[in-house]
Amino acid sequence: MVDNRVLVVLLVAFFAVGCPSADAVYIAYNTASVIVPDKLNVNLVAHSHDDVGWLKTVDQYFVGSNNSIQGACVQNVLDSVLSALLGDKNRKFIYVEQAFFQRWWRQQSDATKKIVKELVSSGQLEFINGGMCMHDEAAPHYIDMIDQTTMGHLFIKQEFGQTPRIGWQIDPFGHSAVQAYLLSAEVGFDALYFGRIDYQDREERKLLKNLEIIWRGSRSLGSSADVFAGIFPKNYEPPPGGFYFEVNDKYPVIQDDPFLFDYNVQERVNDFVAAAVSQANITRTNHVMFTMGTDFKYQYANSWFRQLDKFIHYVNQDGRVNALYSTPSIYTDAKFASEETWPLKTDDFFPYADGPNGYWTGYFSSRPAIKRYVRMMSAYYLAARQLEFLIGRNSSGPSTDSLADALAIAQHHDAVSGTEQQHVANDYVKRLYIGYMEAEKLVGLAFGCLTESSSSSGCYSPKTKFEQCPLLNISYCPPSQADFSTGRSLVVIVYNSLGWRREDVIRIPVVSDSVIVHDSSNGREIESQLLPIFDASLGLQSLYVKAYLGVSLDVAPKFWLAFPVSVPPFGFSTYIISNAEKIGSGAVMSSPYASKTGNNQKVEVGPGDLKLMYSADKQQLSYYSFSKSSVKASLKQSYKFYAGSVGNKSDLQASGAYVFRPNGTSAIKSEIQEPFNILQGPILDEVHEQINPWIYQITRVYKAKNHVEIEFAVGPIPIEDGIGKEVATQFTTTIENDMSFYTDSNGRDFLKRIRDYRSDWELNVNQPVAGNYYPINLGAYIQDNSTELSILVDRCMGGSSIRDGQVEIMLHRRLLHDDGKGVAEALNETICTNDECTGLTVKGTIYLRINPVGEGTKWRRTTGQEIYSPLLISFSELDGSNWETSHISTFSAMESSYALPDNVAMITLQTLKDGLVLLRLAHLYELGEDKELSSIASVDLKKMFPGKKIINIVETNLSANQERAAMESKKLKWKTEGHPNPEDWSGRPVDPTELLVELAPMEIRTFLLEFDHLSAKQVRPLSFVQ
Repeated sequence: MVDNRVLVVLLVAFFAVGCPSADAVYIAYNTASVIVPDKLNVNLVAHSHDDVGWLKTVDQYFVGSNNSIQGACVQNVLDSVLSALLGDKNRKFIYVEQAFFQRWWRQQSDATKKIVKELVSSGQLEFINGGMCMHDEAAPHYIDMIDQTTMGHLFIKQEFGQTPRIGWQIDPFGHSAVQAYLLSAEVGFDALYFGRIDYQDREERKLLKNLEIIWRGSRSLGSSADVFAGIFPKNYEPPPGGFYFEVNDKYPVIQDDPFLFDYNVQERVNDFVAAAVSQANITRTNHVMFTMGTDFKYQYANSWFRQLDKFIHYVNQDGRVNALYSTPSIYTDAKFASEETWPLKTDDFFPYADGPNGYWTGYFSSRPAIKRYVRMMSAYYLAARQLEFLIGRNSSGPSTDSLADALAIAQHHDAVSGTEQQHVANDYVKRLYIGYMEAEKLVGLAFGCLTESSSSSGCYSPKTKFEQCPLLNISYCPPSQADFSTGRSLVVIVYNSLGWRREDVIRIPVVSDSVIVHDSSNGREIESQLLPIFDASLGLQSLYVKAYLGVSLDVAPKFWLAFPVSVPPFGFSTYIISNAEKIGSGAVMSSPYASKTGNNQKVEVGPGDLKLMYSADKQQLSYYSFSKSSVKASLKQSYKFYAGSVGNKSDLQASGAYVFRPNGTSAIKSEIQEPFNILQGPILDEVHEQINPWIYQITRVYKAKNHVEIEFAVGPIPIEDGIGKEVATQFTTTIENDMSFYTDSNGRDFLKRIRDYRSDWELNVNQPVAGNYYPINLGAYIQDNSTELSILVDRCMGGSSIRDGQVEIMLHRRLLHDDGKGVAEALNETICTNDECTGLTVKGTIYLRINPVGEGTKWRRTTGQEIYSPLLISFSELDGSNWETSHISTFSAMESSYALPDNVAMITLQTLKDGLVLLRLAHLYELGEDKELSSIASVDLKKMFPGKKIINIVETNLSANQERAAMESKKLKWKTEGHPNPEDWSGRPVDPTELLVELAPMEIRTFLLEFDHLSAKQVRPLSFVQ
C-alpha cells in the first residue's frame, strides 16, 4: 500500500513542473531570435559532414546502400533538411559537399529547384566552402585544390547566383598555409573554420583565448591574404553536455510536455547555458558557435530541428544567454563587428596529433600508388584542357568533364590521403580511369587535328590517329613495341604544357636493338641510346599488365630507347622511330661497366658535368660532384623500415592508415651478393641495384641534366614475420643544418621546420620521428652556410630530417593493424591475379641535387614544375607517306619567339561550357627566394595567343565566381595584435588594350577571356559575375 505521505510529495512535484491545462497542449516556439549586444550569443550552426567516400563509396553514401558498413544516406539528409527548413522560416542549415549536392540537384523537379533557390536566397540554406569535396590539405597539389573548388563555385554561381563566403575545413588532419591564403583569402572567403589541430596546441590556445586568429599564410602576399581562422574547442560536433539529436542518439531531448513524465526543460537549459559559458571562457567577444551536427547527420532533420527550436525558445526565456539559428557567415560578421584585435598566425598546423602517440603523419605516405595516379591524372587534365582549347570545345564530342569530376572527388580528405577502405580506393581509381579514357580520346583527336596541315579550330574527325601508353611506367607500350624491321615506322609526338621550351630526355620501350630516331621537322638523326630492360622490371610488367588488363604478354620489350627532345612552349615536336637499315647507324647500345680488380675501387658514373662516385666493393654511393658549380660533397643513400607499432599496455595506439607510430627502426642491408649493374652511354648512365628481394633501384645521371634521378620499386613488403613495415630511404651528407629543414606547402611555398619545435607552444616531445614528419608535395631541402641538398618528389610523401645532414622520405607502408581512427581496416594493399594475391609494389622517382647555398632555388622551382607537368607522349603508326610534307611537325600556340618568363607557369587554360576561357597564371617564386626571379614578372597575352583576338578580359578571384575588384571591395580588414601590416605587393590591373599581366612573387591571377573566334553569339560576357 502506498504511503499517503509519498503520494502527497509526488503530487506536489507534478504540479510544480506544470499543471495540465487546456492551453498546455500546443507550444508555439519562438525561434525568431536576433543578436543581443549585451549578452552572450550562442550561434547554433546546423550542419552535416558528408564524406565524399570513406567507408563507403561516394555513390553508396549518396543513395544509402551498403549500410552494413555504415548507415548513411545523403539523399535522406538533403530531402529531410529541405522539408525541415520549410517548417520554420527562422531555421538555417549549411551544406558543403557539392559532389553530393549536385547529384541530388539533378534529380529534383523544377518546382523543388525553385523552392531550394528561394531558401538559398533567403539565407536559410547556405553553401559553405563550396568545393566538390572538403579536400585534404596535406596530400593534394595546389592546382588540384583550386580546380575542385572552382568546379563547385561555378556551379553555385550559375544555379543560385551566390558566392560562398566561408571556408569550412572541419575534418582534414592538419591544415596547410596554402589553404589559408590561397584557398581561403584568394577565393574571397571572409573566414576559415576547422577542427583538427595538435592536442598540445589546442590546450595552449584555450588558456590564452587564441582559438580564433588571423592567419597570414603567405609571407609573399602579406596582409592581402589574411583570413580570420576559427578553431573549434574540441571538434566539429556539438559541445559537451549531450546535444546530439539524430533519431537513435542516446542523449536526452527536451521533454516539455507537462502531461508526460521526465519533464526536464530547466535541466536541459542549464546544460546549454553551462556549455555556452564554458566555451565563452576560452573564446573572445560575446559570440560562441555551437556546431550542431557531425558525420551524416540530419537524415531525419526534424529530430534535430525540433530540439534546436526548443532550446532557442526556452534558453531565451531563461535569459542568461541568447541562442539563435546562425551560420558561419553570421558568426563571422559578428566577430568582425566587435572590432577585436586578434593574434597572428604565420605558418601552418602540421603535424597534427590527437594524443602523445597519435601523430597523424602516416597518411602523408599511405596508398602511394593512388597518390601517384592522382598526380599523373592532374597533369594530364591540365594538358588535355589546353588541347581542348586549341581545337575548340565540342559539346557532342569527347571532353575532359569526366576526368575533372573524378579528380575533384579524389582530392577528398579520405581519398588522396589514402585513409579510405580498400573498396573505396578501388572506386576512386575506377573513376579516374574512366575519366582518363574519355580525355584520352580528346587528346588523340587534338593531336590528329593539330598535326594535319588542313586542320583548324573546330576539327573533329582527323585522319591521323594517336594513342597513348598509360602503363609506360612499367615498360608497357604496345605502339612502341612494334617490329620495325618490317618497314613500319612510329611517329612520336611530344607535347609540352609549360610556357617555356623544354629540353629533356624521353624513354620508350622497344623490342629491337636496330632502331633509329629522326627529328620529323628536318629529317635529322637524333642521338639515341638503348638500355637493356632487366628481369626485375620485366617481372613487374608481366604481373601488373596481367592484373590491370587481364592479358599475358606475347612479346616483352628488351630495351629502353632514350633520346633527347626539344619541345617549344605550349606546343609539340614530333619524332620518327624506324628500323636502322645501315650498319653502325641508329641507337647506341649502352655499355656495361667492366669492373677492375683491387680493393677500394671507385666507380665514377655520369657522362656529363655531374658525377656520382660509388664504392665498388661496398656497392655504395659515396660522393657527388658537379664541375659547373664546383660542388664536391659526400653523399650516401640507404634504406630502412620502421616497424609499425601495435600499441602497448600504456597506450593501445597502433600505426595505421592515419597514424605513424614506429616501434623501432631496422636498416635494410643488401641481402643479394650479385654486383650492381652499371650501364654507360652518351646520353645517360644507369646504376641498377637489387637492394634486397623486394627493393630495386635505378639511379640515372644524364649528360644534359644537372640532377640525379632515382627510380625505386618497393614491394611486396614482406609481412610473414607478423610485423607491418614503413619503408623509407635516407640521404646522408655532411651538411650542418642545425635541426632545421624546409618542406613545401601543397607544392607552393616552402616552410621552415625545426626538429622538436613548434612556433606556437613549447612542444612536449613524445614521438621524435613521427612528430617531426611533414607532408612533401614538391620537395624538401637542408642547408648550412655553404651547401644545400634538395630532394624533389613525384607525389605526396612524408619526410623529415631526423638527424643533421640527413633527409629521409617514406616511400611505402604495409601494416597489419587498424589505428583506431575510424577506417576500421589495416593498410595492407595487395594485387591479385588468378586468385593469388601479393603485396603491392610501388614505383616512383626521387630527384636530387646539391648546390652552393642559395643556388638551388631555380632548380627546385623549374624542375619541380616539370615534374608536375611531364611531357605528354603519344604515338601514331606512319602509313608510308612522308610525314614532313603531309603533317605539321612542330607547333607552338604562342608567338614563335615568345615564351613565358622563367618564374611564371600557366596553371589553367580551359574553355568553359559558355565559351569563355579560364586562364590562370602563377608566379613560382616567393618574395626574397631568388636574387633575380623573386621579382615582378610580365606576361604578354597577345603573344601568348597570336591570331586569337581577345575582345574582353575580366580578372576574377581564384575560383572565378566573382570579379576580383568586387571581392577586394568586400574583403573584411581584420586587426592583429602587435604586427603592423606589411606592404602588399601585387601586379597592376590589366589594360585591356595592352593585355600585359604582371605577377608579383607567389601571386596567382585568374582571368575570364572572350575570344572573337569563340563567340557563337553576341552576349554580354561575364554577365554572371556580380
